[in-house]
Amino acid sequence: MRVRMHRRQLLQGAASLGLVANWPANAAADAAPTGAAASPVPATARALPLSSVRLLPSVYADAVQANQAYLLRLSADRFLHNYHKFAGLPVKGAIYGGWESDTIAGEGLGHYLSALSLMYAQTGIAALKPRIDYIVAELARVQQAQGDGYVAGFMRKRKDGQVVDGKEIFPEIMRGEIRSAGFDLNGCWVPLYNWHKVFAGLFDAQTYAGNDQALQVAIGLAGYIDKVFAALNDEQVQQVLACEHGGINESFAELYARTRDKRWLALAQRLYHTKVLTPLAEGRDELANLHSNTQIPKLIGLARLHELTGRQSDAKAVDFFWKRVTRHHSYVIGGNGDREYFSAPDSIANHITEQTCEACCSYNMLKMTRHLYSWAPDAAYFDYYERTHLNHILAHQNPRTGMFTYMTPLMSGVAREYSSEENDFWCCVLSGMESHAKHGDSIYWENGDTLFVNLYIPSTVDWKATGAQLELNTGYPFEGDIDLKVRRLAGARDYTLALRVPAWASSHKLLVNGKPRKASKEKGYLLVRRRWKAGDTVRLSLPLELRLESAAGNDRVVALLRGPMVLAADLGPADKPFSGLAPALVGANILGSFAEADKVKAVYRSVGTGRPGDMKFTPFFAQYERRAAVYFSAYTETEWAASEVAFRREEARLRELAERSVDVMHLGEMQPERDHDLQSDISYPVSYRGRNGRDARTGGYFSFRMKCTDGPLVLQASYWGEERNRDFYISVDGERIAHVQLNGRQPGVFIDQEYPVPERLTRGKSSVVVRFDPEPGHTAGPVFGVQLFIQTSPAASQ
Repeated sequence: MRVRMHRRQLLQGAASLGLVANWPANAAADAAPTGAAASPVPATARALPLSSVRLLPSVYADAVQANQAYLLRLSADRFLHNYHKFAGLPVKGAIYGGWESDTIAGEGLGHYLSALSLMYAQTGIAALKPRIDYIVAELARVQQAQGDGYVAGFMRKRKDGQVVDGKEIFPEIMRGEIRSAGFDLNGCWVPLYNWHKVFAGLFDAQTYAGNDQALQVAIGLAGYIDKVFAALNDEQVQQVLACEHGGINESFAELYARTRDKRWLALAQRLYHTKVLTPLAEGRDELANLHSNTQIPKLIGLARLHELTGRQSDAKAVDFFWKRVTRHHSYVIGGNGDREYFSAPDSIANHITEQTCEACCSYNMLKMTRHLYSWAPDAAYFDYYERTHLNHILAHQNPRTGMFTYMTPLMSGVAREYSSEENDFWCCVLSGMESHAKHGDSIYWENGDTLFVNLYIPSTVDWKATGAQLELNTGYPFEGDIDLKVRRLAGARDYTLALRVPAWASSHKLLVNGKPRKASKEKGYLLVRRRWKAGDTVRLSLPLELRLESAAGNDRVVALLRGPMVLAADLGPADKPFSGLAPALVGANILGSFAEADKVKAVYRSVGTGRPGDMKFTPFFAQYERRAAVYFSAYTETEWAASEVAFRREEARLRELAERSVDVMHLGEMQPERDHDLQSDISYPVSYRGRNGRDARTGGYFSFRMKCTDGPLVLQASYWGEERNRDFYISVDGERIAHVQLNGRQPGVFIDQEYPVPERLTRGKSSVVVRFDPEPGHTAGPVFGVQLFIQTSPAASQ
């Protein structure tokens, strides 16, 4: 067992490129050593085709099988409902529920098409191909009926509340009537983001299923979008891009790559969101309070543009962003974001909540990692990739049901919440369909006669460059032995196997045909070059030792890992409530206190160091239907004794607040605002000092629906204490309950103000509408969150 170390001390120099320094357990120097010899590791790499890889039995194969079954249960015609309807064609299936029935409708079809295409390449299942071809043919039919290249399923909510075809927003936009507010564009929920997913589905259908009609549909749609942007000046383009637009720049870059029509390259470069991308290109981390998954696809688009144009500023922005996110904004499972937003660098210990790690963010960070790795292969990239793929992406799906999480909560005792079959279709359900269709896509990479083995996932691969078929067998990450065998090779041939040695591995053993073998090591790879023949075997053995890792920026908050795998305390079944304290670890040698309970299943127990009691630790990703604790405050005995009283008092206070809480509204955040049916006009999301909120300017308002109960309630609203000249009203179900004036009397802090809610307004109701209206000439808020509490005493209503 290894001692606990701070992440910045771990294995300095693990990767000569220095692109993952300070990532837990795989830190790297910032530059290659001066005068270093030329590396035999090739300068670039490309992934072997997904169709060349077949998974063998493992947890990854289980995930693919569960996902495949779900994809086959879904209906293409139900995803096509709005596409058919808005083109004036007969609908063939009822629209799905959840997001597919909201104004973002249609996004699911793009993801579904990608997932089917990826699954077809991964498995070769013949039943998938007709679905792919059918969807593309129907989109072509829709496009023909539209007559102008348009194809979409999203909708628009008018000011009068009527929901209509989203196509009607584009003539307005072309006239310069642009209303963009974070996630809403002229009453439509993220239409360009939606189109990015449609383009991706079409491209994947061409790439993985050989459907060339898909490219023609993409060209027609691109022509429509190009006409929209051609009507706008540069300032207006930036107004549009203020609404989440996914990687629409990547869509046009990829279309250029496939057609070589410079029209698409010019548009891809024009769709450059200056406010976010310029600071990154200039090496400034201004990510705090930005919506994580809104930004990552923009950078993936820049990565694709760099590959097509060689423009270094694009590569620099991607490289800087990746370093900052993986080093300073990521949790131990590789995910990022609290309630979907970045916090300040090195502050994640303050953001271990029930809303951590949106799955889409990791899905996209892994895509970005693949781009960076292909430009300059280094094992350190796959130290990050493996960590996130294993600990977050696998945790994102329940393989028993095939359903997906939105967030992966790291707050102690919080259970994962999974989607339903037909009535959610959150973005993370849709990216999950893709993530679990392609677990073989990053195992093997090549350049010339070098084969990189980056992920140790049981599989076979046909390496066409050498005519070799290899088989990888292992119990990793539960076991440390990884076996490769040359199953087929005509004659004998010289080539290099580049085997990744993770930066957390303190040692390794290498056998070739059962005999010890020395190999040079460069950029985290063991390079085994020899004349190979059928039947040759390689065994790489890695020590799966325990270690503690500190959260970025806080040595006192730690997590437990074994090899690449995060271990978590098992706090009981998800279907049973958890009301205990968040556990802590106490002792002079916390790491040395863990005892192995089941080596094969990676089960350990703390002995004498757990508080309030000792705990069983098992792999976090596999606790699909359990409540877990991942992060722990670490104390010496003396420190614990001094802090225990305050620790328990604070836990009790938070628990009491949670018990009194009826509903909470996180203003300025996409999903909570959707969940609470936010309605607004002349109202904007804001962020300040790490908190998100919303205001309403003169003539505007914002309202939302909150759960309620009978009995005396208190509405609590949070404001920044230095706000001045704010004058507004709060009403509940149309009756004003407060007149608020903020005049900057409490500088330097956020303040909570409470307003009694008359019992008559909630009696017999399950919900009420809360509304904020500014006095003319003034602003309402910003309001940084609203809660409804049960009153605890008569004094609370005074």
